[in-house]
Amino acid sequence: MDQAEIIARLREGDQAAYSMVVEQWQQMVYNVAIGIVQNEEDAEDVMQDVFVSLYEKIGDFREAAALSTWLYSIAVRKALDLEKSRKREKRGGFLQRIFSMKEPDEPANFNHPGILLDNKEKAAVLFAALKKLPDNQRVAFTLHKLEGLGNQQIAAIMETTLYAVESLQSRAKANLKKILKDYYEQHL
Repeated sequence: MDQAEIIARLREGDQAAYSMVVEQWQQMVYNVAIGIVQNEEDAEDVMQDVFVSLYEKIGDFREAAALSTWLYSIAVRKALDLEKSRKREKRGGFLQRIFSMKEPDEPANFNHPGILLDNKEKAAVLFAALKKLPDNQRVAFTLHKLEGLGNQQIAAIMETTLYAVESLQSRAKANLKKILKDYYEQHL
């Protein structure tokens, strides 16, 4: 079944088509979400929000784009929105910060499907460093390095130019290099 037929069936409310899309794309959506939010429960929440949005907003889908590109865009936006809401909650929770047992620079506890067990500690350090990047750099880096997407598709997902994506990735690498250098100098 081609994309046009899937979209038509989704717009008609076909539950079988919706289930097929969820089955086909849920792992990709989860991977993007966990790469950004770095928390399994939050990633699952983002994944659910993405597919609810798909169901509710399929009428807004422009068929000039690939369905996967649209899903990536929704996943990125939902993950970043969740992070922003979590940051607002933290700012308001002064007592929570005072009595929190977690160190601010503690590596995230996550399980990204693409990370092998023996690389989890290194990956945790990398993911903690990624959290320190500006959102647009982190998204470009995550989509390229963790999801293996090409710059053209990343540009479509981020609704920007190819040049901007290349620049974001270059700055992300430079910033990560600095952050990780500082980290390893302090911890070795």
